[in-house]
Amino acid sequence: MRAEHIIQLGVKELWSLLRDPLMLVLIGIAFTGFVILGARSVSETLNKAPIAIIDEDQSPLSVRISGAFQQPCFLPPTAVNQSEMDARMDAGLDTFALNIPPDFQRDVLAGDAPQIQLNVDATRMNQAFNGSGYIQTMINQEVQEYVKHYRSVATSSVELAVRVRFNPELNKSWFGSIMKLIDQVTMLSIILTGAALIRERERGTIEHLLVMPVTPFEIMVSKLWSMGLVVLVATALSLIFVVQGIMNVPIQGSILLFLAGTIMQLFATTSMGIFMGTYARSMPQFGLLVILILLPLQMLSGGVTPRESMPEIIQNLMLMAPNTHYVMLAQAILYRGAGLAIVWPQFLALALIGAVFFLVALSRFRKTIESMA
Repeated sequence: MRAEHIIQLGVKELWSLLRDPLMLVLIGIAFTGFVILGARSVSETLNKAPIAIIDEDQSPLSVRISGAFQQPCFLPPTAVNQSEMDARMDAGLDTFALNIPPDFQRDVLAGDAPQIQLNVDATRMNQAFNGSGYIQTMINQEVQEYVKHYRSVATSSVELAVRVRFNPELNKSWFGSIMKLIDQVTMLSIILTGAALIRERERGTIEHLLVMPVTPFEIMVSKLWSMGLVVLVATALSLIFVVQGIMNVPIQGSILLFLAGTIMQLFATTSMGIFMGTYARSMPQFGLLVILILLPLQMLSGGVTPRESMPEIIQNLMLMAPNTHYVMLAQAILYRGAGLAIVWPQFLALALIGAVFFLVALSRFRKTIESMA
């Protein structure tokens, strides 16, 4: 092995990437637009849900119910008739449509149990699930207060003192932006290294490398460090200018320590990209492989839902994936300000997983090169 060969081959990969405008656009969008949109679009709470109300009762109680839907949970209700309700929901204008029947107030005061029809657009999954419970609670509360003729104030025998740490505003973008950045690191590192290998095969330049005095190890390492460097620089710029700058997310810990953990993550994921690239014969095939690998890595690593809520067998299996340790490392450093004394187990795990992936990918890459030779 010669370091000069690895450096020169890596520089060649960087020049090849610069001549690929689609890849450059993907990198730019992934670490800017995807991070911003991903952090702001995912909402665990109900926010500005559109609702239409068919008030066939026109009573003080029905007006009171209509007035209970306020921002930020709901948009101001739109008064519609029966014929407009279905058309508006088919067009995606309303997530909820509430139908208050005639004589609703009279039946309530008479002690009956009148029914209110609630139509929900279930294609908007988060809003549909959370909003149905919100609406049921709000209607029951308004009806009870109207019947009792006073607004009750809930009292508790225990006073709960809540102290929110690490995200005192409970701002979802503080969490979502970092997790979305981690997703982009994994996705781009796999795609860039795999595409670099497939690009050599499609353009016929792999034959040029075979007649040069370079080894498969040098070829593979050059692709790893060059593509890893691109993702590392993009990650640092996105963290500083997008996450901290545009989205105003406070970073509690050391950015340099987080970037060191990112290097360990890239060691594993770029090796995965080379391994997958040896099996794929074209970019469409490689894209299908990426989907099969990325979805479990992102969904089960703890970045979307806490690992503690998953079955124990899934938790144990995902300890073999680099994303699990990278998410734990990033959350500890960037959210809680942890130092190396706390996150060293994650660094060690990433180093071991990366070494295994590297050796497996190198073995597969050598066999691929030998078959082509």
